[in-house]
Amino acid sequence: MAKRNRPINMPAPYLRQVWLDPARIPNRKAYPFVLPLLRDDFELGFDKAITIIVGENGTGKSTLLEGIAVMAGYDDAGGGKGYRPVDHGGAVEKMGGSLAAALRASWLPKITNGWFFRAESFFSVARYVDAAALDVGDTPPDFLSHSHGEGFLRFFEERCQRQGIFIFDEPESALSPSRQIEFLKLLHRMNGTGHCQVIMATHSPVLMAYPDATLLRLTKYGLEPVSLKDTDHFKVMREFCDDPKGFVEAVIEE
Repeated sequence: MAKRNRPINMPAPYLRQVWLDPARIPNRKAYPFVLPLLRDDFELGFDKAITIIVGENGTGKSTLLEGIAVMAGYDDAGGGKGYRPVDHGGAVEKMGGSLAAALRASWLPKITNGWFFRAESFFSVARYVDAAALDVGDTPPDFLSHSHGEGFLRFFEERCQRQGIFIFDEPESALSPSRQIEFLKLLHRMNGTGHCQVIMATHSPVLMAYPDATLLRLTKYGLEPVSLKDTDHFKVMREFCDDPKGFVEAVIEE
């Protein structure tokens, strides 16, 4: 009998497509199904190992990632297969379950390993990992004894280069610009293995710039391919860098 979760000798991406099944929507007037993104014909394909989604708050980026994560077998609040944060009940607003139930997916093949990272629930998950190690007599990884950014990066380094599907919701939240560059290097190492699929939502132009990724912009009209220089995030940052003083004076006088 084949050993479960053994490495699969196929390159990423493993999740090839997700789409909405209108017949599975319990209430069209309830969130998240009122999001313009989630029309009856919604579908999202993955043709590269790394997919990056950008867009303003409120467009549904986090909800979409949460739904995909739950559909893939992760907990709403983050973690890997079988992980359940200690304070799950109050960790984050959870919409992934209802969206996941209405999603269908195409896998080639289905991967049962990986991680769902949410910045707002990182400490809950890290405490859970420490507690789980203590329960079986192991030395806990102790990600929380480091600074926020260092803990994030150490966590990524240890968990995110194995074969699997990795979903990152705004990983830049605790990363300085130099740490974001370190995270880019980690993405490159993950991509170089050939067996890591990454789906990431971000507001960071630094992370959006990863060269070998599909970059998608989410608006009220749906998802569309976009170049880095055409994103609002890049345009705002360029205007600021061109004239910081003038930029700040203009925006505070509006």
